[in-house]
Amino acid sequence: MSIRLRGHHLLCLMTYVGRGYTPAFTANYDAIVARLDAGEPVRLVEGPDDVCAPMLGGGHHCLNASVTERDARARAALAGLFGGGFAPGDLIDLSAPRVAAMRAAFASGASRAACAGCQWTRLCDDIAAGGFRRVRLAGAAGDLSLPGDLSLPCAPRNRD
Repeated sequence: MSIRLRGHHLLCLMTYVGRGYTPAFTANYDAIVARLDAGEPVRLVEGPDDVCAPMLGGGHHCLNASVTERDARARAALAGLFGGGFAPGDLIDLSAPRVAAMRAAFASGASRAACAGCQWTRLCDDIAAGGFRRVRLAGAAGDLSLPGDLSLPCAPRNRD
């Protein structure tokens, strides 16, 4: 199994503290975080994903052009961090070192251009400025080895 995530939700995960659009959305997000922390990989997708699932029936913004543009900006911002080729279909393991590297990039602003226009930006800014206290995602404790510099985690796994 894998968790289907769109590009910008990889950034949202870095600052997720249990706040969301609705109680159902938050409960779903908490379940996704638990699966990620247990080592389940992410399958990068275009369009609505597993995080969006509770919101799809209500005409929410998941299908808006501005959101798909945010996904593209997030994929581009994270491509360098993941060794390029950050494309839909890729499988990505979110180990604790990778999550730490993504948070470092987020805190430094290296991946923040993707967040332009997001209604949650101020909350995420506060969480990053506070050292990511109370965030829910720890990252999988499985394979903690990471070749080279921790700021450049491994490339995504094959799409197979």
